[in-house]
Amino acid sequence: MIEPLLTLPESMRDAFKEPLGPVTTDVAALLDAVDETRERHGSPAGAPAPLIAVGDVVTFHLRETGRVPDVAFVDGKTEREAVSEEIATALADAEERRIAVENPAAGLSTALLDALAEALAAAEPVTIEVTGEEDLAALPAMLAAPVGSTVVYGQPGEGMVRVAVAPEARATARELFEGLSGDTTTAYDVLGIDPGEVDADESA
Repeated sequence: MIEPLLTLPESMRDAFKEPLGPVTTDVAALLDAVDETRERHGSPAGAPAPLIAVGDVVTFHLRETGRVPDVAFVDGKTEREAVSEEIATALADAEERRIAVENPAAGLSTALLDALAEALAAAEPVTIEVTGEEDLAALPAMLAAPVGSTVVYGQPGEGMVRVAVAPEARATARELFEGLSGDTTTAYDVLGIDPGEVDADESA
């Protein structure tokens, strides 16, 4: 398995157990909130405000309602067990462009961060197929996606967490991101993020 650029230290594991946004099992209500976030926070004219799904089950449920995520991370697992055949088959049959990466558990690889940046810049939906685990992918997504976007990930045993990408959420994400062990400066470079711009968002 590829070496991570960033890893989650033992001391921070509890911080990642708390959901970073409201939790729901109602996909229709979640999608209404996604659209509301896009309208409320607004992006510059013509700029995208993507919907980013982290996890096979989340991606499956969104697709079942007819909403294909602009960026989806899948690894064939849920709570470290293989997903059901129904979910695996549905996601395998999806026709979106795919990027294959390796990423270790409790870590973020350069390949994953690079794929995220590439997917966010794409005009069409992209699925990032992860060999390993995508358990931390929501964090860089919250930093790299434009304001007005939404990141959705699964909360074990509870439902789907919806994070509206706005200055407050970015401030939380940055604090957690910079608490990871490793080369944060290079990680920002790979994502194409200027930390100063994140600071500007927070003070806006």
